[in-house]
Amino acid sequence: MPVHLHSPAPESLLSIAGVRIGTTQAGIRKAGRRDLTVFLLDPGASVAGVFTQNRFCAAPVQVCREHLAGDQRIRALLINTGNANAGTGAQGFADARASCAALASALQVDPQSVLPYSTGVIMEPLPVHRLVAGLPAAIANAHTEPAATQWFNAAQGIMTTDTVPKAFSATVTLGEKTARISGISKGAGMIRPNMATMLGFIATDANISQAALQVLAREVAEASFNRITVDGDTSTNDSLTLIASNQLGNPQIDAWEGESALALRAAMIGVARQLAQAIVRDGEGATKFITVQVDGGRDAAECRQAAYAIAHSPLVKTAFFASDPNLGRILAAVGYAGIADLDQTRIALYLDDVQVVSGGGRKPSYREEDGQRVMRQAEITVRVDLGRGTESDTVWTCDFSHEYVTINADYRS
Repeated sequence: MPVHLHSPAPESLLSIAGVRIGTTQAGIRKAGRRDLTVFLLDPGASVAGVFTQNRFCAAPVQVCREHLAGDQRIRALLINTGNANAGTGAQGFADARASCAALASALQVDPQSVLPYSTGVIMEPLPVHRLVAGLPAAIANAHTEPAATQWFNAAQGIMTTDTVPKAFSATVTLGEKTARISGISKGAGMIRPNMATMLGFIATDANISQAALQVLAREVAEASFNRITVDGDTSTNDSLTLIASNQLGNPQIDAWEGESALALRAAMIGVARQLAQAIVRDGEGATKFITVQVDGGRDAAECRQAAYAIAHSPLVKTAFFASDPNLGRILAAVGYAGIADLDQTRIALYLDDVQVVSGGGRKPSYREEDGQRVMRQAEITVRVDLGRGTESDTVWTCDFSHEYVTINADYRS
């Protein structure tokens, strides 16, 4: 069961002017489920993205990068689940481009104005014939499905091992205008993003230049999706895409300065953090949502280094699953995080309000029952003070349960 995460109410999700979304059941891998989604964008939209740093990245990731670097304005996004089209060689590139061409033909736009996304099993050929056969229904649904349900259906349509669709909306005042923001994400395993999440799509009706949106995409990823981990594995398909439909009528934002621009930036990051944390809350087999905060660093980078060492440790994560305050594992992770001149006598460790370690050793007043009380909670904050400076950083993770092994052992069956 996901940790304090529930399926969103479809009516809570805001439609975005200039963005229509259609989903359908194309039978990409399994029958009877939404697995093909199209985003149709009105002319003039700005689109930006950041993608996985995995060097064995999927064909659609590379095609997305090519199309975003081209001269064509993006007019459509094409997303399939059930098949990652990764590790598929030259045929994978041909299939990604054929998918773009098929949707472009149906919409009468240039193939380079279509961005392809795939998620699912790696090293399996993409069943392009099924994808293409499903496009007419997806396009039709984008025009006929109620606007109030399109984002919810899309959140369902991009799921793989997710147990809950992930979608959030927000509004923000920009002078005399009120901008809308809606976003969806998917992911539950193979999560240690490096520049993005498994799949994430966030749109606003605000007017933002292409250059400013690309800057924002990097900042949004860094403040949200680049702060989560489920299992330390960076996917071959990680993609985060931001869309500004430019329909609101606000003065165009060209730089992230000034009251309105900064308010919009904060709201976009806020939605992204909700989406990112939802991935951790729905981590495969997760029973605990864990915030790892590292303070007292010389710079944020070393704080993040220590935080990820804790969040990635199987020994730490299994201890949290067992509600066992075997907290020496956390100190060990900090010790091997790679901070060469770390002084262990300065380290302090807290579980929520309980101080466990001071001066590098067990605090005399610490009692095992206090640590166990915190460890039994569904949400826990681990705070480490390195005692080296004033910088801090935060990572969100989950525990490792028996169910994680079961899900990944049975993933292809």
